[in-house]
Amino acid sequence: MKKYSFILAILLLAGCSTTAKQPQRYAWVTGLKPEKADYYRQLHANPWPGVNRMIKKCHIRNFSIHECEIDGKLYLFAYLEYTGNDFDADMKKMAADPETQRWWKETDPCQSPLPQAAAKGKIWADTKEVYFLP
Repeated sequence: MKKYSFILAILLLAGCSTTAKQPQRYAWVTGLKPEKADYYRQLHANPWPGVNRMIKKCHIRNFSIHECEIDGKLYLFAYLEYTGNDFDADMKKMAADPETQRWWKETDPCQSPLPQAAAKGKIWADTKEVYFLP
């Protein structure tokens, strides 16, 4: 009887296990105006706490922005992981946040959209993931 109780307990525990939802990964690229690069770096060296709170509230984690220079031009690459259930709704919530709007009024003029983003009225160009190793 003890053997069957043990097996039943194992089966019940196995049935209760859940696999964590894998985050959705997003990445974008844009240009960085050379005359605004230092200001952009200063802003991100001391990001506003309310902006960071909103990013987390919108289910974003592991958010990073990287800078590189190619042929004398500066570019920014942004990466994040989204753990929520409705990315578009969370992005609308973020866009409606007054402090985030003020932040973007500081950062947007520093950026120089790539042609494919500018054609859509956007600053950051979407990228396509071509490889992932978990």
